Amino acid sequence: MTTTPVSDRSATIALQPTDEETALREAVSGVVARFGHSYFQECARTGEPMQQLWDTLGELGFLGLNIPEQYGGQGAGLTELAIVLEEMSAGGCPELAMVLSQGIVGSILPLHGTDEQKQRYLPGIASGAEKFVFALTEPDAGSNSHNVSTTAVRDGSDWVVNGTKYYISGIDHADHFLLVAKTGVDEKSGRGELTLFIVDDPNPPGFDKQLIPTALRAPERQYTLFFDGMRLPADSVVGQVGAGLRPLFDGLNPERVLSAVICTGIGRYAVAKAAEYARTRRVWGGVPIGSHQGVAHPLAEAAIELEAARTMVWRAAALFDAALPAGEESNIAKFLASRAGMKALDTAIQTHGGNGLAEDYGLADLWSIVRLQQIAPVSSQMVLNHYASTHSNCPGPTDERQRRRTHTTTYRQGVARWVDRRRTARIGHCR
Repeated sequence: MTTTPVSDRSATIALQPTDEETALREAVSGVVARFGHSYFQECARTGEPMQQLWDTLGELGFLGLNIPEQYGGQGAGLTELAIVLEEMSAGGCPELAMVLSQGIVGSILPLHGTDEQKQRYLPGIASGAEKFVFALTEPDAGSNSHNVSTTAVRDGSDWVVNGTKYYISGIDHADHFLLVAKTGVDEKSGRGELTLFIVDDPNPPGFDKQLIPTALRAPERQYTLFFDGMRLPADSVVGQVGAGLRPLFDGLNPERVLSAVICTGIGRYAVAKAAEYARTRRVWGGVPIGSHQGVAHPLAEAAIELEAARTMVWRAAALFDAALPAGEESNIAKFLASRAGMKALDTAIQTHGGNGLAEDYGLADLWSIVRLQQIAPVSSQMVLNHYASTHSNCPGPTDERQRRRTHTTTYRQGVARWVDRRRTARIGHCR
């Protein structure tokens, strides 16, 4: 993640959407409206992907917006892809699979894949015919990727993988997955050297998966992955061996932006439903409940916070598309959007009263998806830790480690000087 202050960077961000962006929003919104939130609810109940919606978006070219044209995409950027996902979410159909396949892998491969990898996988991502998922987190390596313990060891021309991955989304319906494994240890820092691998077969020998029962209401299920001598060919490596952090963050920043638009989209969906309900629901004196400030003001506040979060979302996307450092803005966007989306959904449920918990009203079942975004792909607390250590006077984790190192060094130097003085004094006394 970058530590350059937001104010020190520049990227062209239009204050008004372009005609093309407006047309894209309208087109995607129209497609999603044909399916509606009830379609999402049914897929979430059965654990099946929203395949009909996915295929329709793929046929219209909306799944390949950020993929280069020479590989079957539209050659646009993260901004356009984020518009698609926000409109899907605003229509009640948030799609986690797009974050993984188009967002992470679709951003990493064009920058770091070999020509053969690009030719093989990018057209399928662009059309939606092939889906990738992403295998990074582990039982003891959540927010700290340096703690990854799944290993890949050379054996002849192959790599042999052993270890465990945890909370991997949608592997049961994936065609391939991108795996992060430790291939060495840095001699200076002692940290693991990471490498990215494409696993072409989602069910190869030496691999197993186990469903994790969760309360998450989404079409994508969560799994633990087990690797026991799984073999990968040499050409499965993405980027350089042992230098996986750079391509990793080229995928994680889009992941955070897309996670943010899931929240802003669901927030827009929730506020719109609550506003309509407040305009028509009459309880006291024959007037709509929305005429009371106790109902209207919380909705207005939620809508305002959504708009503020969206401003940072589009800034982060614009920076990424301009090939400028976007780590900090992506973190801030995800932090603000997850809070704003949660507040909007909670306010909408409260506006509906008991009906807010009824499945027919389509609100409460989205709670777990928005809540998830405060935990993954990076927790709100880790965002605050990073920002505190780089932008304020708070002693963040990095500062505390540096303070301890400085204190220890100063102490040791002082002891050494004292020992030298005592030794010199003894020698002088003996003389």
